[in-house]
Amino acid sequence: MQSLKDTYQRITDTIVEQLEAGTKPWIRPWRGSVRHSRIPRRATGEAYRGINVLMLWVSGQMFGYEENTWMTYRQAQDLGGQVRKGEKGTLVVKYGTFTPKEREDDEDRSIPYLKGYTVFNVEQIEDLPDRFASPAEELPSVPVPHMETVEVFVRNTNARVSYSGTKASYRPTSDDILMPDRDRFESEVHLYSTLLHELSHWSGAKHRLDRDLSGRFGTECYAVEELVAELAASFLCADLGVAHDPCDNTAAYVASWLEKWRARHFSSNQQQLI
Repeated sequence: MQSLKDTYQRITDTIVEQLEAGTKPWIRPWRGSVRHSRIPRRATGEAYRGINVLMLWVSGQMFGYEENTWMTYRQAQDLGGQVRKGEKGTLVVKYGTFTPKEREDDEDRSIPYLKGYTVFNVEQIEDLPDRFASPAEELPSVPVPHMETVEVFVRNTNARVSYSGTKASYRPTSDDILMPDRDRFESEVHLYSTLLHELSHWSGAKHRLDRDLSGRFGTECYAVEELVAELAASFLCADLGVAHDPCDNTAAYVASWLEKWRARHFSSNQQQLI
């Protein structure tokens, strides 16, 4: 069983990884379904509370889940469902107290505990009852204006871009850029600053500029690549006449890298003084 300290650390690491990547884990620049903005719920319909809400929002954003219902592996099996092979669960926690037998006569001696366990989004589970397959709720359709200067620029790079789903990413294995559907974005500012950010990652492929794209959340090379992509997107937005994403992501990327640089610089100065 994991210790209380380990559980707290896992929660902290999950959120810090997102913040170090320059992302506010509870915000994304495109609209999800109406369901996605609601408080996550258990299989029973009961709402999650506290830090669990944030943890499930983070996971929903990272993996593009539209549904807001989560359950344990055992709960899925009891309902006749099966978690798909290879799916990764999300940490949630249970708070409570217990009183050791030797202290049962003392009401003030109850001990708090925090227990971590894993849940899966219903989109990760097959063969659940129909009540867990909510009909899709239509989003308000507000066409995002096309900016021809940006569209022409992107086409001239010969980058393959497809609009579908709920995530924005450059995929090195298939060498293409995946974007959410255009009408999910709040404005052309959000759409094009996101697209140019992913295009900047595309430029770093081995057969182009050969940058290190292998880093994971929280690693130094990941922070460097995100900083490069966000600064490149800022320059491209300025050059193409796009107001850059106003979500302060650039400042977060810079702050993340500056913190690492300062730590390295301080360490180097210490060694020189020894």
